[in-house]
Amino acid sequence: MKAGEDKILQRKEIKTPDRTYILLITERYLGAHYPGMTIYTLRIVSEENVIALFRTNTYEYPPSSPISALGVLEAKSDEWTRELLSDPSEFQIWHESREIRSFAVSSTPEVLILQGSPRPAGNCSVTAGWARALAERAGRTAGVVYLDDLTIRACIGCYQCYNTGTCIFNDDMAGIIRAISGARVVIICSPVYTNTVPGSLKIVFDRCQAYHAWQVLNGHSPGKKGLLISVAGRKGKKNFTCVTRVVDAFMENIHIRPSGSVLIDDLDRIKDIRNVTGAEQKINKAVENVLE
Repeated sequence: MKAGEDKILQRKEIKTPDRTYILLITERYLGAHYPGMTIYTLRIVSEENVIALFRTNTYEYPPSSPISALGVLEAKSDEWTRELLSDPSEFQIWHESREIRSFAVSSTPEVLILQGSPRPAGNCSVTAGWARALAERAGRTAGVVYLDDLTIRACIGCYQCYNTGTCIFNDDMAGIIRAISGARVVIICSPVYTNTVPGSLKIVFDRCQAYHAWQVLNGHSPGKKGLLISVAGRKGKKNFTCVTRVVDAFMENIHIRPSGSVLIDDLDRIKDIRNVTGAEQKINKAVENVLE
């Protein structure tokens, strides 16, 4: 079986007094993304419409777990069969009432700026303001997200996002993912904290695994560009080594093309980035380039 293709494992008819339902179990191999990962899907189909769907995958269950993905799916299949035979109307009403979450976007900025510093008036906020102003002068809609103003739980590595394309946590991260999915350009403004990005920004990067999962299940739209603007207190470009690697990995994971960076160091001595000769011009030029 090729990666990304669904293979039918089971197809059976469930006959009720009113109609016949189709119970379908499929598997999809995602080894190109994670070695050995397989997603199993259970569907109940009525008149070519999917009225109930359940997914689980092999990465959800650690080696020490006594249960398996396929075993869970088979148990769910038996449960749904009993429920359909008992009361098909109630079964359909319950599943139709379930909330369906997606990353559909109605209105998001073309240029999304993630301000990763917990200091609302610090140097990263200044750079975010410069980037936003330049984007708006260029006729683009732009928005700055201050991550430390939001409630975002850390990723727990449950891999359940690969079943639905959404995270199990219902917090402010859903809005960030909607904004990322709708943006044409994503700009990361980050200080250097212990040679890498701050914890709140790293949490956002990790939680974007749900967006990666959505792309795996549904495909992605190429064309997004990314820009890094980073500041460091200490002098020397080597201070940015981990920041650039982490940000590049984040962008590549969700199919954003890294398209430049502006790295400004020695701010422990200079204090205010507005006193760095040419800093605003460098950032403006980088934003202009990524908007082209």
